[in-house]
Amino acid sequence: MTVTDATATGGAAPATPLLAVHEAAGAQLIDFAGWQMPVRYGSDLAEHEAVRERAGLFDLSHMGELRVSGAGAAEFLDFALAGRLSAIEPWQAKYSLLLAEHGGIIDDLIVYRTGDTEYLVVANASNRHAVLEALTARISGFDATVVDETEQTALVAVQGPASLAIVQAIGLESEPLEPLRYYRSLPGVFEGEDVLVARTGYTGEDGFELYVAAHAAEDLWRALVLAGEAHGMALCGLAARDTLRLEAGMPLYGNELSIDVLPAQVGLGRVVALKTKGDFVGRAGVETGPAEGAPVLVGLTAEGRRAPRAGYPVLDGDRVVGAVTSGALSPTLGHPIAMALVEPGSSASESLSVDVRGTHLPAAITTLPFYKREA
Repeated sequence: MTVTDATATGGAAPATPLLAVHEAAGAQLIDFAGWQMPVRYGSDLAEHEAVRERAGLFDLSHMGELRVSGAGAAEFLDFALAGRLSAIEPWQAKYSLLLAEHGGIIDDLIVYRTGDTEYLVVANASNRHAVLEALTARISGFDATVVDETEQTALVAVQGPASLAIVQAIGLESEPLEPLRYYRSLPGVFEGEDVLVARTGYTGEDGFELYVAAHAAEDLWRALVLAGEAHGMALCGLAARDTLRLEAGMPLYGNELSIDVLPAQVGLGRVVALKTKGDFVGRAGVETGPAEGAPVLVGLTAEGRRAPRAGYPVLDGDRVVGAVTSGALSPTLGHPIAMALVEPGSSASESLSVDVRGTHLPAAITTLPFYKREA
C-alpha cells in the first residue's frame, strides 16, 4: 500500500495551466476553491446559449485527478466508494459517491477505468484534499496506490451539439469518436501527448472532456478554439456551467450535496450498490437511512422573471418547510427554476412558494431535470 501526494505546493494556491490564456481572452476571473478560474468571458446568457445551440469550451483544470492503481485497485474502490467499480469495463466511466461512515456525502465523483488495474478518480475542486484524505485512510490492507495528479493534469471540455465535429477536427490520433457512447472514454494522442478523451459532461448536452498533461494544455486549447470557429463555439466560464447543470437537474456539491445529506434524500439511492457488493464505508448509514423528517430534494418552477437563489426560504402556506439549494432564471426555458431541500410532506404540496426578498413567489413541484436534450 502506497499513497503519494505528487502536488504539494507549500500552501500556495495553484493556478490553472490555462490562466494566461484566460487573461488574454479578457475573462473575468474569480477565486474558486483556491484556483483562479474564469467565471465569464462576456455574457453569461450568450455562453449558455452557445452550449445549448452550438458548442462551448470550458477549462476544468481545477478538478481533482487521483490515480488509483494496483492489483487490488478494484477491490479497494469497491470498499472506499458507494458504487461497484469492479464491474465497469476498461475505458468505461461511472458516477459514484464517497460516503462518510454515517452515510453522508463527502463528494460525488466520476471514476474512469483506464486499464485492468488502473482507475482515474475525478473529484470536485473544493473536495480534492478531503477525497485524498479519505482514500488514504481507507487503503490500508489493499494492494493499491493513490497518486494525486491534479497539478500535472489539465482538463478541458467541449460541450454542445457541435462538440463531436470540433474534437474530430483538431488532429487527434485515436479510434473513431462518433461511435463512443456516453460515459465511455478512449486513449488518444495530440501532438505527441497522451490524451484521455471521455464522452462525459456537466451541461445536459453531448460533449467531450479531454485530460492532458498540464504543459500541453495551451496547445490543445488553441487547437480547439481554432476548430470551433467554424461552429460558433464560445469560450465559457463557471457561471454558464452552473446554469447549464441546473437546467439539467445535476446536483452541485455544497448546494444539493453535503456531508449532512444522505444519497436517498437527493435521489441518488440508485448510485449506492447495496445489492451487488459487500461491505463498504457508509453502508450501515445508508441502510439505516435518513432521520425521520429529513428534507428531500425537489425541483421547483415559477412564473415571471424573479429568480430564487440558494438559501431563500421555501414555504408551504405561511410555514417555512425548506430552502432553495440552487436557483436561476432559466436561459433556455425563460422562467425561474430551482432545486430545494424541503420537508418530505411538502414534496407533494400544491401551495409552495419561495420567499424572494420578501415576496412570496408561487412555485410548483417539477420532476427533474428541467431540460433534456433531444436524442
